[in-house]
Amino acid sequence: MFGDTAQFGNATQLAVFVGLTALVGLLTWWKVRSAKHDGSEQDVFLAGKGLSWVFVAGAITLTNLSTDQLVGMNGNQMLLLAWWEIAGFVGLMALAFVFVPLYYRYNCTTVTELLERRYDGRSIRTLISAIFIAGNLLIYLPAALYSGGLFLQSLFGAQIPLIYFSLGLALIGAAYTVFGGLRAVAVMDTFSGIGILALALLIVFLALAAVDFDIVTGVPAERLSMVGAADSPIPFHTLFTGMAFIQIFYWSTNQNITQKAMAAPTVKEAQKGVFAAAAIRILVVPPIVVIPGVVAYKLFGDVGDAAYGRLVAEVLPTWLSGAFAAMVAAAVITTFSAVLNSTVALYAVDFHEQFIGEVKNHWKLGAAMSVFATVLAIVMVPVFMNAESIINLLQQLNGLSSMPILSAFIVGLLFRGVAARSAIAGVVWGIGLYALFTFEESFAAAIGIHYIDFMVVTLFTSVAAALAFNRFALGRRAEWIGFELFRGAREEGAAA
Repeated sequence: MFGDTAQFGNATQLAVFVGLTALVGLLTWWKVRSAKHDGSEQDVFLAGKGLSWVFVAGAITLTNLSTDQLVGMNGNQMLLLAWWEIAGFVGLMALAFVFVPLYYRYNCTTVTELLERRYDGRSIRTLISAIFIAGNLLIYLPAALYSGGLFLQSLFGAQIPLIYFSLGLALIGAAYTVFGGLRAVAVMDTFSGIGILALALLIVFLALAAVDFDIVTGVPAERLSMVGAADSPIPFHTLFTGMAFIQIFYWSTNQNITQKAMAAPTVKEAQKGVFAAAAIRILVVPPIVVIPGVVAYKLFGDVGDAAYGRLVAEVLPTWLSGAFAAMVAAAVITTFSAVLNSTVALYAVDFHEQFIGEVKNHWKLGAAMSVFATVLAIVMVPVFMNAESIINLLQQLNGLSSMPILSAFIVGLLFRGVAARSAIAGVVWGIGLYALFTFEESFAAAIGIHYIDFMVVTLFTSVAAALAFNRFALGRRAEWIGFELFRGAREEGAAA
């Protein structure tokens, strides 16, 4: 997958890799060593509400950035894919101005707590939390270990089984979560992020220099255009339909991301961190996930996912290859540890306290659940290794939940008097509808629209289904409150 990167394997490279990985660990320990712990959920899952905006920004950025972006997006070898990153600005602004004030107003540890506060029942909170946990355990955690292990295998030698590399990444990532909680994860994210972004930008510069800063000559126009045609991965009109809602779901209602914004001491501090993450999202991330891929097309042709690795092997000095390996490993570890911490938070707060009993020490429970989730993720890695069709299936299944979950937030925040059972009906409708579109080819052909457009259909019909169930099945009338709730939360945040 990564082509010629295996030539990097040597003792110097390995020493640099181990040294930088250890340095990040030491810097993280130095930063968090004096923190006082009380075992509460805020202490473990929200860093004691003590993250400054710098660490909020670092944690948000690095939770998202991993080998999926560096390898997968560059593997498309076209500039158009940058819209996924640029459009993230919309979701981050929604997080800053709409959702952060609400999460702080209701003193949330998990995003699902907001749903329970807005509906007259806990069932919708339990359902959405279960969907998030299942997605993390079966998709995000093993996918991070698989992609990271695959890269390190190509770098240090194919004779070593991939599962060993995945195991090493998992143990390091789990250690941060078990021993340091969100505080250690956020600090590690920030320290790693400085090196990751700097080296990724250096690779962009060296790649452009390798082609005399000319990525136009010899490259088809469709790979350079930012206006996607109807048959492209991102048709231009979808930027104004489903793309915005996809970004709002991911950045504003996804526990893996929003948990970091909830860990600041005040709304204003959290918003500053989100603004900084948004600036990085539109200024730094887009070039590092598309330009190397286009340069690789000019140098090697259409090589798919091998593009990033082959380009790095071509342009990066050998003495920096160990640093590059440490960069990629750090990206995987930060993503894994952040998602692991969010998974444990969802279980402890949304399930254990509700169905088993009060948690007296979240550190002990978090450690036990982290071990369980890590073992499960490692066990799932061979599934990703041995069956590409299953990878695609899991990705499709993950896409089934985004708009239905977002519909539950929209109904709960814009209406009053809606039962939790009604929100569940909307979620079930949306999952079923999008499953029909995804897996039934005749239905998709009859609809004849892009999947990003169909996400809008799924979202609005899910909202309609929830309101209809509430009115006709339960005999309750929903009251439109519009943006009243948001205005009140913003005013409280400004006053604080």
